[in-house]
Amino acid sequence: MSTADLDAVVPLEQELFAGDPPWSADQFRSELAGVPDTRWYVVAEAGGVVVGYAGLQAPALPGDPADVMTIAVAPAHQRGGVGTLLMTALEAEARRRGAGELLLEVRADNVPAKTFYKRHGFERIAVRRRYYGGGRDGLVLRKWLRTAAEAER
Repeated sequence: MSTADLDAVVPLEQELFAGDPPWSADQFRSELAGVPDTRWYVVAEAGGVVVGYAGLQAPALPGDPADVMTIAVAPAHQRGGVGTLLMTALEAEARRRGAGELLLEVRADNVPAKTFYKRHGFERIAVRRRYYGGGRDGLVLRKWLRTAAEAER
């Protein structure tokens, strides 16, 4: 993802996350300013049109967790493999950067997202009460990227 993609990404963000609230163009620019040192962002396109995007906060040190900052797919392209491609790309980049685990937060009432993350190997590790707008809880999910033997080395 680059700042040139924001004309497509920001409206999609507003459509998908209207109640959370959505990130602004300035928030995306701030995130992109960290690329490649502390951040990594990618878009998915179909026919030259942005249909999804995802971002990662890189681990500070090898073995530290990486954080999924965002992952989103346009409604017309959901359940078609775009989310899996984006998540696979985030995980690969986290592994390349030496992350020991991948963390993310999701609204507790977002059943489709929770199902997607479970299918990709994430497990719930904490609840953040009233974390999202409207007093909705957030769940912290984790996926281990290293085996116990790798972590001991």
